[in-house]
Order: sequence, then C-alpha cells, then structure tokens
Amino acid sequence: MMTPIPQTNNRIVRLNPAFRSVNQCRQRYRILKGSAGSGKSVDLATDYILKLSDSRYAGANLLVLRKFDASNRDSTYAELVGAINRIYGDAAEYVWQYSTNPMRLKCRTTGSEIIFRGMKDDRQREKVKSITFTRGKLVWIWLEEAFEFEASDVEILDDRLRGELPNQNLYYQITMSFNPVNADHWIKARYFDYQDADTFVHHSTYLDNKFCDEAFLRRMERRKLLDPEGYRVYGLGEWGETGGMILTRWKLLDFDRDPSRFDRMVNSQDFGYNHANALGEIGFKDGDLYVCREIYCFEKSTDEIIRMANAAGFRKDLKMWCDSAEPDRIKMWRDAGYRAEGVKKEPGCVRAQIDYLKQRTIYVHPSCPNTAKEAGAWKWKKDRVSGKYTDEPVEIFDDAMAMLRYSIEDVRNPGIPLTPFTIDF
Repeated sequence: MMTPIPQTNNRIVRLNPAFRSVNQCRQRYRILKGSAGSGKSVDLATDYILKLSDSRYAGANLLVLRKFDASNRDSTYAELVGAINRIYGDAAEYVWQYSTNPMRLKCRTTGSEIIFRGMKDDRQREKVKSITFTRGKLVWIWLEEAFEFEASDVEILDDRLRGELPNQNLYYQITMSFNPVNADHWIKARYFDYQDADTFVHHSTYLDNKFCDEAFLRRMERRKLLDPEGYRVYGLGEWGETGGMILTRWKLLDFDRDPSRFDRMVNSQDFGYNHANALGEIGFKDGDLYVCREIYCFEKSTDEIIRMANAAGFRKDLKMWCDSAEPDRIKMWRDAGYRAEGVKKEPGCVRAQIDYLKQRTIYVHPSCPNTAKEAGAWKWKKDRVSGKYTDEPVEIFDDAMAMLRYSIEDVRNPGIPLTPFTIDF
C-alpha cells in the first residue's frame, strides 16, 4: 500500500513505500544508488518539499547541486517544482515562491529556502562556501547525479554542515543520488565498501517504482533480453564493469556553444518512437566533436518532434543527417524547412563510424544528459560462450550514439561534398 500524507489543503500525496527508510533516515551521509526509472529523484524532491513546508523543521534550508549549474534547471529545479504542484495543486504559489534567475525556491509559511548551485570549477566552489540564507541555516545538501562530482567537492560541502542547530528536530545531512557507475568510482570505495554509523545506503530499481509507466517497463524488458549485462547495470542498478567500453575519450564539459567557435556544425538524428528519438546539434573543432544540444524523447510523432526542435532553436540552415531507412520522416523534416538527408549505409559502415569516433575527443555539454549517459554505457557485445568482447556494439539504448555516428557522415565519407559553415546574423 502507498503511504498517504494529508496536507493542509486536503490533498493526498502518495509516496513510494520502497523509500520509507530513506525519508526517515537522519544519518549524515544518505547515499541512494539505483537504476534508471527507480523513482529516487521524485521521492527525494517530494520528501524535501514536505519537510521544508513543515513548521517542525523551521530553520532548515536546502542546497541542491549538479556538477554543472545549468543542469539543475531541467532536473532538480523541475523535480522540486513538480513536487510542490503535486502537493499543493492550485495553492502552490500561495505556499511556495519561485525564482528562476537565479534559481531559488522559498516556502512562504516557514521561510525555508532551496538554493541551486554547481561546482564545475574553483570559482563556483568558492561561491558555495559563502552561501547564506535569510533565515535559519544550511542543514541539508542534495547532490543529484553524484557520480559527476569529485571527492574533494564533497569535502568542501561537508565542512559547511557544522555548528549549533536552531531546532531540535533538525539534523545535518548530505544526500547523494545517482544511477550506476563503474565499480572503480570513489563513491563505491568511500560509502559502500566502507560503512559506519554515519552512513546510510539505499538501493532501488525500476521494479520498486509503483508509478513506473508501461512504456518504460517494456523498454527495460527489451533490454533484459537483448543486453543482459547492460540490464544488470541500468535495470538492476548494480555496479558496472569498466571493460568493453567503446568510447574512452569522451568528456562532460560546460563549453561555449557559440556557433562562431566551431569549424562547422551539423544536425543529426536517429528516428525512434518506442525507443528514443535522438536529435543532436554537433559542432566540429580541430577534428574533435562537441555535442551542443539534444532532444531525446519517446513516443512522440514526427510533427511533435519538429515542433520541439523549432521551440529549442535548432538551426534549419545546417545539414541534418538522418537514418536513411525512413524516407517518409526525412521528407517531413524537409517539408518543415530542415536540410534533412539520409546517411549512406554500406557493409561495415557502423564499425567504420565507430573507428572514426574512437580517434576523436567527444565533448558533451551538460545540457545533453542522455547523450552523456549513453556515451558512458556504450559497450561491445560479449560472447556468451567465451565471455570475450566481440567487434559488434550492443544495439540497445544506443539511440544517441547512432545520432553521433550519423553526424560524421560528410567528414568520414570523402565522396560527399562538405557543407560550408555559415552564420546568419
């Protein structure tokens, strides 16, 4: 059964019982490892809003971090605002005050605040050290996608949680939530291999999520059949091994996306419906690739995705390389004003594309989290008999990687004339 929590406006908020121990935990380090779709971020956001709206926790304030500050807007900030709306409905703005520039949330009834920051460099780390609140103290810190952070980042944050608390119900706590990463990550060594009385760890999977949608369940079952090893990591939330990775030179980087800094740019797209439709804007500079933006969605029609691309500002003057197997969809993009064209597929082309990508450094902007996740998970198939890796990539949850492969069509294939790079002012 779900756990009903009545609110003052008589709305009912249903929390997933799999996270009851998480929400009750008062230990200093609360570490949540889980599969994609396990519901951990939704639960954390809901629990934080409930507590920060409760007079029993008066004086509490929350600092929410992603390694790259801009990533908060479409992840943690959106998640917390969604929790406010679920809890308070039409009364949400009477209870919580919103600010997007800078990102900040404030409860009107308790005075508690939520501030959003990043820690990508020394300047941002120094700013985190000097955060102050108009009322109360910083008592809770949430690191979403914690695998992005360095151990030294956590040391800086840990030092912030000290001193006498203004309320006997309050407690200092750092929460880390993340999808599985490789077993060599410092988080595993620090919090899973070594545990003490101050550490609480929690493991969850999409099977624990009572609110998981049917389409996601079907996608995970498909991966279970086609990619058992990938399912073990991203379906069951277990630690991943480092062997068999295809891309070893990719980096998550908050780079300047101004078109003038690139030698040339293209759009690239792998069509999908039940699996992801991945659309990306790729810049090229000195032979390296820069993934500047992405649209990554499921169960959207071509018309819907075109509207999304228009709204996101994807440039129509750039060539758009697409999967040539779907000429009807290519025509729809052309009719919408985009320079869509199908890639040339010949025997061995996938391996040739991969060989090209492996020789380059690929930079992924933090606003492209799905491309980053796929780049960090893209692996060679393993032979079930010998246990050795083959020369074929795993063909599931690789939609952004297909998009990336298509993007190099005119530089990989010298028979295709290069598209000159132009900027419209």
